[in-house]
Amino acid sequence: MTAGAALLLSFAALLFIGTPIAVALGFAGIVGIYLGLDVYALATVGTNTYNGIAKYPLIAIPLFILTGMIFERSGVAKALVTFASAIVGPRRGGLAVVAVLVCLMMGGMSGSGPADAAAVAMVMIPSMMKAGYPKPFAASVIAAGASTAILIPPSVALIVYSILVPGADLRALFAGGIVPGLLAGLAIILPVLWLSRRHDLGAAEDPTRPNIWKAFVGAIPGLMAPVIILGGLRSGLFTPTEAAVVAVAYGIIVGMVIYRSIGLRDLYQVFVDSAVTSGIIMLIISLAGIFAWAGATLGTFDAAAEALLSVSDNQWVILGMIMVFLLLAGMVLDGISIYLIMLPLLMPIVTAFQWNVTWFGVVMAMNIAIGQFTPPVAVNLMVTTTVAGVPMESTFRWILWLVLSMGLALIAVLVWPELVLAIPRALGYRV
Repeated sequence: MTAGAALLLSFAALLFIGTPIAVALGFAGIVGIYLGLDVYALATVGTNTYNGIAKYPLIAIPLFILTGMIFERSGVAKALVTFASAIVGPRRGGLAVVAVLVCLMMGGMSGSGPADAAAVAMVMIPSMMKAGYPKPFAASVIAAGASTAILIPPSVALIVYSILVPGADLRALFAGGIVPGLLAGLAIILPVLWLSRRHDLGAAEDPTRPNIWKAFVGAIPGLMAPVIILGGLRSGLFTPTEAAVVAVAYGIIVGMVIYRSIGLRDLYQVFVDSAVTSGIIMLIISLAGIFAWAGATLGTFDAAAEALLSVSDNQWVILGMIMVFLLLAGMVLDGISIYLIMLPLLMPIVTAFQWNVTWFGVVMAMNIAIGQFTPPVAVNLMVTTTVAGVPMESTFRWILWLVLSMGLALIAVLVWPELVLAIPRALGYRV
């Protein structure tokens, strides 16, 4: 067995037996280094572990995670629900549409699908149950809606992509994710409306519409978060990393001064929880540095790319194979881990076909988003079914329609790259 094969097989075996992703990446990298180089090369393990996280742009990740948690616990979600209800109004399936819209708006603050799913599920599932929606349906809709958080800026996964891919501009990635994110939201709303009417769901919805002006004023603090982040980036007032600092400061003002829903003790707990989440992500990134260095040094990734390219010289065939593989990976892994594992393998293929790196990063994110609510693992669906108190298998009759519809949206983005690239180009970003 070659060292490259040992690297990949040991990683796959460790994942199969349930080893944490960070440990699997680090240990597989050590196996590859030991078998492919020599025992003295193991001295590079410590350096590569440190180099994996010794990157200034990575500071944005814990800060955006902190921003998301502050907004989740500040009461912003309730204000956004009222505003979305005022927009949608009383209609069959209206509350389900509200859930998707709130997921889209919360995605502009959290940057994380599971965090978005948890925040919206806690607010929306009780209301949807009272209105006559089955728990599995409510859990399915929110899990699918929350998947758009990986596309709507500030996406933590796109931050990781911009660091791993030379030449990728994070501002362009953020701008490029806007249209696919909205398209994904629409791809969820349409089947949700159809299913609601076909199965007579939401018959007990409140027929009154909240005052739209009053609801808008109450939601302004939450709606301003993505405006401040994207507006500051567009104006050049601050960098993406500085934008994360501004977002944290603004979130604290919203929670402690405007809504007054967060006290000093609550703020301390938010810092603790965000530190734990950030620590897990940073550990994965640092140990992935060992795996990436070993694979690059041994030539494993180039060999894997050549093997895939030997299947066909048609870029659409190769792209289709990549999309299927990413979907399967998204069903069992989180987005950040997929980027860390797959990008070293995929970038030689991207280079060979001269695919646009901004477009490819957003396409990857959209594919991973589908996997986040596709069983059997489906991290978003796992969160919402836990909140709803239902088994995941009870959602299958609903979730498959949403997967199919969002898959069609993904095909549209694959066929028409300008859906991703038009806004970044218009804003003058490097694509």
